[in-house]
Amino acid sequence: MLKIQGQVDRYCDGVPRRHFLQIGGLALGGLSMPSILRAEAQAKAEGREVKTGGLGHKAVIMIYLSGGPSHQDMYDLKMEAPKEIRGSFKPIETTVPGIRICEHMPLLARSMEKFAIIRSLYGSPNQHNSDISLSGYPSGPKGRQNGHPSLGSSVARLKGPVEPSVPPFVGLTTPTRHTPYSNPGLPGFLGQGYAAFQPSGEAMANMKLNGVSLDRLGDRRALLSGVDRFRRQIDRSSVYESADTFTRQAFDVLGSSRLIEAMNLDKEDKSLRDRYGRGSSAPAFGEDAGPHWMDQF
Repeated sequence: MLKIQGQVDRYCDGVPRRHFLQIGGLALGGLSMPSILRAEAQAKAEGREVKTGGLGHKAVIMIYLSGGPSHQDMYDLKMEAPKEIRGSFKPIETTVPGIRICEHMPLLARSMEKFAIIRSLYGSPNQHNSDISLSGYPSGPKGRQNGHPSLGSSVARLKGPVEPSVPPFVGLTTPTRHTPYSNPGLPGFLGQGYAAFQPSGEAMANMKLNGVSLDRLGDRRALLSGVDRFRRQIDRSSVYESADTFTRQAFDVLGSSRLIEAMNLDKEDKSLRDRYGRGSSAPAFGEDAGPHWMDQF
């Protein structure tokens, strides 16, 4: 796994808001890049179709925004409320008649037909946790989520894994001092067999581009130099020669010219770069040579 260290912008509990950019993450439990390549090869050998251009099943990525903007500042501006109560933003029309959203989300408004706004959630009690967002139940007499399973655990129980080597429910939450925020959801009465797989520990060892931080992503030459150093280290090392076929393929991917081309923003469409904004916060990698997973915090 390739990691680029990030700057230290932290939550109130001390966890960096944008701690790192990971490429080919989840290096545990069959989710490292060599294991992905190995699983794909096995599937092909067994005559099963491997769809590299898109999954043949539906997947869900749930992003929990602790301290995020409120619903009434984004999707339900409550313009009928008194001025001293409602927010300061104005609504704009979307591509769906009757749905208006915040004026500061014009791109989302143009694609509203591709989204669904869920209005059936209700406010939780005075609890400083994510239980109701992850399960639909607040904490109660039976503990967290009042003993009910999280959405991820429910999917794991009902659907199971797509591939035996890949857990059906993966949690990438960052440890926090306020532990309820670092929990991707509990299995409840389903039992620990349906708990989230949370990669951590020594198995998350990384191949790092030493000295290349998100602060320096604006300096593309420094970033490309870091990749070149990584490639030279692999060439000089005996690790490559002693690795199996799939690990070699993983090294080849990380050191490939396609990866370097993906980092070259000069090859991206100018209008796309303008949409993201130019500067250190712009995306570091294009879509065409993107990794299996890219986790940004």
